[in-house]
Amino acid sequence: MSDPSVTSGRSTRAARPELTLSLQFADKAHRAWLPRHKVVKWIRAALDAPAEITVRIVGAEEGQMLNREFRAKDYATNVLTFDYSHEPVIVADLVLCAPVVEREAAEQQITLEAHYAHLLVHGALHAQGFDHEIDADAHEMEAHETEVLRTLGFDDPYAR
Repeated sequence: MSDPSVTSGRSTRAARPELTLSLQFADKAHRAWLPRHKVVKWIRAALDAPAEITVRIVGAEEGQMLNREFRAKDYATNVLTFDYSHEPVIVADLVLCAPVVEREAAEQQITLEAHYAHLLVHGALHAQGFDHEIDADAHEMEAHETEVLRTLGFDDPYAR
C-alpha cells in the first residue's frame, strides 16, 4: 500500500514530480539502509515526470534468475530496470540485488547508502529512457546522474 504523503503532490521545498512507490524487501539484510523517505527522495530527484515505481531488493538467486531470464546474462547484477511506460506517467520496476550492491560498495570503498542512492537514481533514469549502450548516451546519462547525486549530497560515482 502506498504512503499517502508520497502521492499527495509536490513538495513545497522542491517542485519534484509525484511518485507512487512500492518498496519490497525479498532480502531484508539492507532494510535499515533504505528507509522509505530516503528512497522516495533519491528517486524523485531523478524524475522529470510523475511516476509509479516498484523497488524490490532481492538476494543473489532471484537477481541471477531475473538477469538470466530477461537479459540472457547468467549472473546477478546490481540493478535491473523494467520500464513499462514513459508518458504520461513513468511506470517501472527497479530490482536491486543486495549482495551485489554490498560487494560493490565495499570494492569502491563507499557506504551502502551512497551506492543504493546511485543505483536508484541510475534505475530511475533508465525508467525514463536514458541508456548507456553507446558512448555519447553514456556520457549524457552519467553527467545527469552525477548532477542529481550532487544535489542529494553524494560524490560523483564516476570520479573514482
